[in-house]
Amino acid sequence: MKTIVTGGAGFIGSHLVEKLLDFGYEVRVVDNLSTGQFSNLSAVSGNSNFEFHQVDLVDFESVQAAFKGVDIVFHLGALADIVPSIQHPLAYFHANVHGTSNVLEAARAVNVSRLIYAASSSCYGIPDVYPTSEAEPVRAQYPYALTKYLGEELVLHWGKVYGLSVASLRLFNVYGPRARTSGTYGAVFGVFLAQKLAGKPFTVIGDGTQVRDFTYVSDVVNALISAARSEEAVGGVLNVGSGIPHSINQLVTLLDGEVTYIPRRPGEPDCTWANIEKIRNTLGWKPQVSFEQGVAQMLANIEYWREAPVWDPESIRAASVDWFKYLGKKHG
Repeated sequence: MKTIVTGGAGFIGSHLVEKLLDFGYEVRVVDNLSTGQFSNLSAVSGNSNFEFHQVDLVDFESVQAAFKGVDIVFHLGALADIVPSIQHPLAYFHANVHGTSNVLEAARAVNVSRLIYAASSSCYGIPDVYPTSEAEPVRAQYPYALTKYLGEELVLHWGKVYGLSVASLRLFNVYGPRARTSGTYGAVFGVFLAQKLAGKPFTVIGDGTQVRDFTYVSDVVNALISAARSEEAVGGVLNVGSGIPHSINQLVTLLDGEVTYIPRRPGEPDCTWANIEKIRNTLGWKPQVSFEQGVAQMLANIEYWREAPVWDPESIRAASVDWFKYLGKKHG
């Protein structure tokens, strides 16, 4: 089977590529390297079943050319991070919405057998119910969350109207080796591990009692592949999480370092917690990696974050000005 992984040079995408190649699939990566790194694919770059196409998803002709002869599509390509989405909403709309429509049309043109969309649990915003099921209302708090949800709606709509075999997986707080780092204060693991390497204190938001449904990347990859192989997932939305939330304080205890506290940020939930009953019943999938095992793997691969930005309270404050400026009005 020939597969495409959009965003395949990114964090989750590169792990997915490795697993697909292990299973004997032919894998074509489509990535513009705006946030992904080709070095993430160094372990597979010499594999005869691997191809790389540096393509921007908003360029339809290039996307269409890359999709020729493909059977299965894993659509992970997107812009991430909260603050940049507030600052540049049109860029996020083009990448995450327009880019998704291009992927869908290219997939439809070659009559793919399945398309799996990597959606975001950020669409739930601040839910009323924990653990949060797929039936809870969407309350996107910022443009990243909104554009990822709009991409999901496009995927499901193309499934209904054009008969594409699709499924959307809403991913909760994914972490693991090669977790994304960038020029913005974002994913907690990359921030903390860079701080640990630099001998700096962990910058904990609020009092650290907020909990997150941290989901290890290999479990997410297994869920994506299971959805691609199962007819039961077609046309549906499935949460992918550990189902066991852990506090930031628990995380810094496992990482073992000093802590400094910074102000809470508006629009962030105190809790993310996936109800994973539906994916268990639909795919027979369940997480395999415990939080303690996952953190140990992060520490074992800590050198990956040697060149990542090292944040402190002042640089975080400067980077978060627009977050408080726009979201603070709504939640102040």
